[in-house]
Order: sequence, then C-alpha cells, then structure tokens
Amino acid sequence: MTSRDVAIRVRDLRKSYGEKQAVDGLDLTVDRGEIFAVLGPNGAGKTTTIEILEGYRHRDGGEVAVLGTDPQHADRQWRNRIGIVLQTANDQAELTVRELVTHFARYYPGGRDADELIAAVGLTEKAGTRTRALSGGQRRRLDVALGIVGRPELLFLDEPTTGFDPEARRSFWDLIEGLRDGGTTILLTTHYMDEAERLADRCAVVRDGRVVALDSPAALGDRAGRRAAVRWIEDGVLREMATDTPTAAVARLADRFAPLEVPGLQVVRPSLEDVYLSLIGEADPFAHEALAAAARTTKEVVR
Repeated sequence: MTSRDVAIRVRDLRKSYGEKQAVDGLDLTVDRGEIFAVLGPNGAGKTTTIEILEGYRHRDGGEVAVLGTDPQHADRQWRNRIGIVLQTANDQAELTVRELVTHFARYYPGGRDADELIAAVGLTEKAGTRTRALSGGQRRRLDVALGIVGRPELLFLDEPTTGFDPEARRSFWDLIEGLRDGGTTILLTTHYMDEAERLADRCAVVRDGRVVALDSPAALGDRAGRRAAVRWIEDGVLREMATDTPTAAVARLADRFAPLEVPGLQVVRPSLEDVYLSLIGEADPFAHEALAAAARTTKEVVR
C-alpha cells in the first residue's frame, strides 16, 4: 500500500495527564475511503486520541500523520481538508438551517452550495427553521452538513447518533454510507455495536490507551472462530449446547426429533457486543447467559 492510500497513520502515540497515562503506545492506520470505528469504554483514551488527530491536543510522544501532515503543526489549508462533527452542538440557535449552512460555507474556498447540501442531508423542508426548533436527529443532520460543507477528505464523527430513535439512526446511517460511497474517509467513535457493525469497514478496540484488537466487525477478536450456542426446547425446558461444530450438533438434534422439527431451534454466534466486552475485560455475556440458563433450565454442554 502506498502512502497516498493512507488517511491516518499513528505510531506509538503517547499522552499523559499527570500520573494518568491516557494514551500508552497506540498504533493505528486508517485507509482512505473507509469508515473506521474506534470502540472502547469511557477513559480508554479514545477522546484524547481523536483530539490529537484533529489537531486540538498536543501529544507527548509518537508519530502522527493525518492526510500526510502532522496535526500538531498543521496550517489552515490542512484544516480545510478535514471535517469535524462533535458529540453535541447547540450553537447559533436563532439562525435558520439555511442561514447557518450558508454562513459556514463562506469559510471555505469552494464550499458547497447551501441548498444542495441541505437537500443532501434531508433537511430541505426544514431549511427555514431555526436550529433551536430542530429535533435531535435533525440537528445531527445539520451538524453533518456543517462538517462536510468544505468538501473534506476526512470526517471525524464523535458519537453521532446518541439519543436517536431507531428510525432516525437508520436514516442517519444511510447518510453516512452515502458520504463513504462518495469518497469521504470517516473516523467514527460510537458505543453502539449495531452502528459499528452496520457502518464500519474496520474497527479498533481501545483499552488502557492501546489498540487491543483491529479487524472487520465480522472478524474482530476471532469472532467467527468462537464457540456457538445451539438452543432448543425439550420437554418444556430450554436447553443449550456450547459447541465448535454447530452444524453437527443441529444434525444430531434433527435425528433425535425426526420426523418432527426441533422445537425452538436457534444457533447463536457471539455478537460484536459479546466480543467487544470480552476484549475490554468485561465478563463474557455469553458466559453470563449460560449461567443464567443453567440456573433455570437443564443444560447440556458439548465440548
């Protein structure tokens, strides 16, 4: 891969606050044109890392290149190439959507047409509405419009759908995927595993200031290789088998119940949330579920 294919490159990044080591030797590479999700618990070092990448915070050590430039020494021309959507924004509440987008477009050479951009984020019907009157989902769409008004090559999204209802979240996801399809590189932080699974080409899990796992959502933490749970109902009791060979387990159940269907049959693979929790050191929710099942049912474990 050539350097021009890389949007962000981080090597041995370090940042401390007094005795607290917020970022402790973090390595990261984000390719151009991908949606890259950074996952981790509060206090893991995500926010500090993102602020360093955005050029808002100085690092103590390590190497950082964002669009080929060290953010710590970046100029205004570099800033015109990035867009930032913060977790919360309630500024300029008395301006209308069109007024606010038009205002920000003037900051950039070649800024996007306001009405075209408002239509692109699905706010045409709200163009004349004051921002204080927008719903949470509508305000986030406006925030994205402001983040991309300068046609950025790289967009930072910090917890973009916090507080959204399910319909608004899925609509917002469509918008973000459209930006990626248009060539924008997106760095996303989120606590929603379904959001990461839907949007991200790759995910990095950060714990204690380091990346502890990095892969596609489907492969993160050897997700595909982890044991599956086969569940069914027998004699009115929920039963469960933990197995590395769920197809064989289902075949044995089918033979046992033939010619009838296996009641309540389910094959459950570890979810992205299961894998994420195990990677950050939380108890495996699969284990929690199995223990709960054992307490209330007869459980058979196949090893």
